[in-house]
Amino acid sequence: MPRTTAQRIFRIFGWTFGVIVFLALTTLTRIDWRDYREMEYYQETVAHLDTMSINSSQGEIWLAGWASTNTTPSTPAKLVGYKPRGRYQFVQDSSFVKTMVISNGKSTVAFLNYELMIVHPYLQERISQAINESGLAIDHIYFTATHTHSGIGGHIPGLVGKLAFGGFDEKIVKLLEARTIEGLNSAISTMDSATVYFQKTKADTLVANRLIAEDPVDPYIRQLIFEKRNGKKGTILTYSAHPTILNSKFMGLSGDYPNYLTKMMEEEEYEFSLFAAGTVGSHRPVATGKEPKNVESYALTLHRNLSENIHEVFPVEEAKFMHGNLPLGLRKAHFRISEKVRIRPWIFNSILGDTNAHFDMIQIGKTLFISSSGEISGVFMKDWEAYAAEKNIHLIITCFNGGYIGYITPDKYYNYPLYETRDMNWFGPYNGAYFDEIIKRMIDKAAE
Repeated sequence: MPRTTAQRIFRIFGWTFGVIVFLALTTLTRIDWRDYREMEYYQETVAHLDTMSINSSQGEIWLAGWASTNTTPSTPAKLVGYKPRGRYQFVQDSSFVKTMVISNGKSTVAFLNYELMIVHPYLQERISQAINESGLAIDHIYFTATHTHSGIGGHIPGLVGKLAFGGFDEKIVKLLEARTIEGLNSAISTMDSATVYFQKTKADTLVANRLIAEDPVDPYIRQLIFEKRNGKKGTILTYSAHPTILNSKFMGLSGDYPNYLTKMMEEEEYEFSLFAAGTVGSHRPVATGKEPKNVESYALTLHRNLSENIHEVFPVEEAKFMHGNLPLGLRKAHFRISEKVRIRPWIFNSILGDTNAHFDMIQIGKTLFISSSGEISGVFMKDWEAYAAEKNIHLIITCFNGGYIGYITPDKYYNYPLYETRDMNWFGPYNGAYFDEIIKRMIDKAAE
């Protein structure tokens, strides 16, 4: 081979190698294993918590009102869940926004619930702005979602929305805005004095740990129940099983088992039922199949548990409110491609956009609601609930509060090559310990 040809090949190889090295250096980096307690984001979050503005009020009675408002689009929207599936082909279940407004005569809070997989930060911002512009006298908004994997998309802007979450459709966002305001007005107009109680029901045979089979689960349905003077009842309830009974090939719009469960409750004991996803991370439903009939059967069994396996009931007599918001600092993004290598944060941030990481907390009497932007694994719940009980607090944790930061799982599984611990654990390591500490500190704050 002539020397000039060899030189040319070597030069091409050198340039190619150089480009590969350059791309690797600019797009990849190593995992940051520093202790979270040494990090600036931790110090900032603790400082925010220590100085957190807690709005509290003491009233003499409880007032409650509720409404369900249909948000099914007039034309088929793209489905969100599992993978991009395109537009739904039929309506298995209509989609609703549910609103519960609670007051003690001094302060008023609203629980908003959407039959969506998540409440994206953009949607949360738009809804919050619409509420502010409406002039409604609400002191705090608490966002929740059912986490159905067969709900509508179109409310998530940016590249990640386009690639994986049904794209963006301004008409759908405006529909959700309008129906939310409509629901709030309706709920406020129906407010009346109510008795309130907390109820906890065991449903351990219907949920399993999908991450580590032998690990514990959060087996309880937790409810706050409101009964008006006319005897009509409304409830907010949570459960930890993922609404993923219908599989990724199902092309109908559906709220999965939360939709069926709340309908059954409203056909019998309740006028209104709002299902908020609890600590669903790593928890799957134990169902008999993947068809709508199996979803209905699962919901029916859950419904029976509500009357047959009641574990605890406590009245909420003191009309005391507390509510606040805690911004949550995070380490730089750790989207990993292997055990020790991650893509650089600027790439992840440019794709995902704003995560709006935060906690909301509302205390109603001795029942404390904490919302999370992280999809928390139910394995933490037993310890947190026991910690709260020591301080005479009944704890309810929900996810999908208008922020989303991926999964929060036990730190001992961080290096497992599993979907929840690698693909969806975006801001580790040590987020398990971090969330454990911050949530316990929030419980302490509520108990002061």
